[in-house]
Amino acid sequence: MGPYRIYTVALEANERPGYVAAVVVSWRGGTLDDPLEAFRDTRLANGYAWPSPDTALAFAIIKARSVIRSEPHRLAC
Repeated sequence: MGPYRIYTVALEANERPGYVAAVVVSWRGGTLDDPLEAFRDTRLANGYAWPSPDTALAFAIIKARSVIRSEPHRLAC
């Protein structure tokens, strides 16, 4: 998405069955060699345990795109 790169992961939940969604958005505005972390959330949806890794990843991507497009004030860069 433009100068932003989205990295997502589905982590196995500790307290209950399922997967927790996590996301990092980096900004590559200056050079590709020195990206800056713009946003990080390792417990999206307050750590909700999604039933599958695919649904956790899909939610993480949707949330990252939403932050980039609609909530730029939450971005560090």
